Amino acid sequence: MLKHCFLFLYVFASFLLQAQVSHLEAQSATKDSLKRKAFIQHLGNGYFPTKYFNFDLRYLVKYNQYEALRTGLGGITNDALSKSFKINGYLVYGFGDDKFKYSVGGAYRVAEKTNTWISVSYTDDLQETGSTKFLTDKRFFQFFEPRLLNINLFHEHLTKSLEIEHQFTPKLISETEFSVINIDPTYNYTYIGENRNYSEYNISSSKFALQWSPFSTFNNTDHGLKEVKKGFPKFTIQYTKSFKDVFKSDFNFSKVDFRTIYQFGNEKTNHTQIIVVAGIANGDIPLSHLYHAYPNNINKETVLQRFSVAGINSFETMFFNEFFSDKFTTLQIKHYFKPFNISQSHKPQMVLITRYALGSMTNPQRHQNISFNTLDKGYTETGFELNKLLFGFGLSFTYRYGAYHLPDIEDNIALKFTFNVTL
Repeated sequence: MLKHCFLFLYVFASFLLQAQVSHLEAQSATKDSLKRKAFIQHLGNGYFPTKYFNFDLRYLVKYNQYEALRTGLGGITNDALSKSFKINGYLVYGFGDDKFKYSVGGAYRVAEKTNTWISVSYTDDLQETGSTKFLTDKRFFQFFEPRLLNINLFHEHLTKSLEIEHQFTPKLISETEFSVINIDPTYNYTYIGENRNYSEYNISSSKFALQWSPFSTFNNTDHGLKEVKKGFPKFTIQYTKSFKDVFKSDFNFSKVDFRTIYQFGNEKTNHTQIIVVAGIANGDIPLSHLYHAYPNNINKETVLQRFSVAGINSFETMFFNEFFSDKFTTLQIKHYFKPFNISQSHKPQMVLITRYALGSMTNPQRHQNISFNTLDKGYTETGFELNKLLFGFGLSFTYRYGAYHLPDIEDNIALKFTFNVTL
């Protein structure tokens, strides 16, 4: 009897030990799986994580028509160092212009509940002339920005800024920025002002942006808000005011920018996306702060010479620096067909696209040494994309027609490849 008891206890203890080992192995496997998942999420957000510092992968390698190859390092401290403050910066070098660019900054969280941060930065870099960036967009990472490859018109800027991020709710976020900027165009340009002409100038301005996504669901992550459930429509509005004679500012102007995105249908099958972007600028405003309507066509002679990467929301047949406006509206309609189920890993997708732009300029004669048109007659292009044909690469074809149709048929055609990848 005693032997049987000992045998029972031995078997039972062995069973418990084996169960504990299996449990520990399962826990270890779960931890490894979570670590891999977190690592992939960091990469998807554009970061390579280390213990206290996350390297920003977007600064490693870039290319544009002015700098040619641009490479460097950048990043931001993570929560392991502190959840209350961040230090960020980057240092890059452009081989085409043979210049270093850099930025250094820091941020302090003043209210955890509303995710309110106050940050300062000092930046010496380039910015595309005529581009408008919504302050709130920096909270949402875009893995690849193909249009950057083709940009050739930049201005140098030395910017000192103070920013305040505030989250009214996860669905309503705001950004406020106060900045003092010295601008030096890299191209031959003069703005004819009322009392003097400007080839280099200073701008002191404030910006306030709101992004409202009433039907989306968000989670807070280490790198800002992450949209876990998409809802439409979404709205973004931004107001900019420049103050003359404040910190030696040369201009007095204002801008209002607006964007709305609407999508209907099932994203996994057939669905349609509509994007409307509009902007209006008043006052003495140089070319650097006007609107270019997102062109993405290189100024070369043949279709094959212009073969490059299609942008995400850009006008593929519109040549760079062809149009500028102080008032503009763009409409883009994309219809996504259900992906072709060729195999588990190979699912190409057809997308039909139509884009329209309308704009005007009050005093084009004030912008000297640069030639451009306006969009008074309305610009139209239509085409299609066949995405994810191989390793995320696809092809796009777009045709320009209507009031700004060009005499040579070839000049109205844009043939490019696309790149779509998600982690």
